[in-house]
Amino acid sequence: MAEAEIELQTLNDRLRDADALPSDIRGYHRRTKHAPTRYALGPAFLDWTSQPSPFRRFDGAPRIELPLRDREETAPFPGPALRSAPLDRMALGLFLELGFGLSAWKSYEGATWALRNNPSSGNLHPTETYLLANAAEGLGESAALYHYAQEDHALERRAVFEAPLVLPEGGFLLGLSSVPWRESWKYGERAFRYCQLDVGHAIGAAAQAAAALGWRAHLLCEPGDADIAALLGLDRPDACHRREEEHPDALLWIAVDGNATPAIDVSSLGRASRTWTGAANRLSDDHDGWPLVDRAARFCVKPRTPTLEPLSRIAPKPAFPFPLPDIGRVVRRRRSAQRMDGIARLSQEAFCAMLTSTLPGAEPCLAPFPWQPRLNLLLFVHRVEGVEPGLYLLQRDAETTARLREMSALALLWTPIEIGPLKLFRLRRGAVEREASMNACRQAIAGKGCFAVAMIADFDRTLQEDGGFGYRRLHWEAGAIGQALYLWASAIGLSGTGIGCFFDDEIHAMLGLSPEQYAFQDVYHFTVGAALEDPRMLTLPAYPEEMRERT
Repeated sequence: MAEAEIELQTLNDRLRDADALPSDIRGYHRRTKHAPTRYALGPAFLDWTSQPSPFRRFDGAPRIELPLRDREETAPFPGPALRSAPLDRMALGLFLELGFGLSAWKSYEGATWALRNNPSSGNLHPTETYLLANAAEGLGESAALYHYAQEDHALERRAVFEAPLVLPEGGFLLGLSSVPWRESWKYGERAFRYCQLDVGHAIGAAAQAAAALGWRAHLLCEPGDADIAALLGLDRPDACHRREEEHPDALLWIAVDGNATPAIDVSSLGRASRTWTGAANRLSDDHDGWPLVDRAARFCVKPRTPTLEPLSRIAPKPAFPFPLPDIGRVVRRRRSAQRMDGIARLSQEAFCAMLTSTLPGAEPCLAPFPWQPRLNLLLFVHRVEGVEPGLYLLQRDAETTARLREMSALALLWTPIEIGPLKLFRLRRGAVEREASMNACRQAIAGKGCFAVAMIADFDRTLQEDGGFGYRRLHWEAGAIGQALYLWASAIGLSGTGIGCFFDDEIHAMLGLSPEQYAFQDVYHFTVGAALEDPRMLTLPAYPEEMRERT
């Protein structure tokens, strides 16, 4: 066979492999990578007539209006409040608004859309929020499952138990689920990644909201997806419409008494007798199917797993030289910047505080995680006082960093630098603005901030330990890190932006990793800087004035 024919045959084989649907989550990750010459498969255009509604409603479910407390002062950021608030309707109103409520409405050229306190890829908000609580003041005389309706700041009573107490006292369960259709409408096959990043942001948002009330959030690692689906009613025919399925994600215990997480039999709770009400609204009139997104969800189903031993770690607390605003103000003014000025400089103290908030176990955003950390941060430092511009690695896990260094085929500097409690390695000196922007899908914002981040996951090891669920777990950790950066940027008067579009293997090449290796993978990018506001855009209040009259 002629050499040219062999090369053509090899090329055709590669093209057929690229078109074939993958058989595991590694294949999904590989197929959905962006590259300078090829982007992951997405819609050819946006069909605005089928844009999904960002608001899930359960028509026919009784509603409990929640008090709006957005003008009350809360504990100084990042908390926690010195005293724990009692678990009642008043406290839940503040918790849910800070965690998942609206922060503002935006209007431009006749279009109006809502922003929320928990950020989302493309502001599409696939994450839904559920609450399971015992009978409590202002809620009812029986334990019940509720869905949070953000637009109306209200609880929809989805199911009522026969008893007033079904949970241990001292807390309640918070359930998170995803509607992948909301993301795939715009992002196509890469949507599953973004849904999982949003779950991570939501975990961080819940943890920060809990801190404002003196509460603590704990991720439950034992329940399987089937347990969570049964508990939240996601496996019921009235839970969604066809092609708008909700996938179960995370279950958190929100402790209001400061005690450790109690033993909770989620499986038994899901089988308990309940009276159900309401039916899910339809989010779109039409749908374009993305089979790979559904397949990715099947690759990552979490089974029921044993309880993990509590992690014995003490995370350093971020230190800052002057008082910061209260938590409510920080959370509600958080925004995803669209452009940055390329001028603002960040103090070394602020840089150190922000990165300290991302360390394993850091309160409040990283504290809920029961698993060992699996991400280190590749830093593109542009304008930070006292820190030379260049490429750095923030060590969040010493063993992972050592393995990454061993695998690198480039002669990087690996110069150790300590800034407060941070352990950094300088990999390269000099300006890296161009590299940050080019490898973030040529988005200038990554080079115009004070610094940018690429989150490098200990990929194969995590999937070997946890199976397909490890993929979700890695993205949750990345999203929670992004949430910590968002909040600290807001606290010091700057802005952050999560970047889900990046050239995966180009980042790996910067670390001297080959495209064929899957030991380490880039899973998320972020940038922090001074936002340039668009004066043409009108900002409107999150909620009408009359909501503040609720008691």
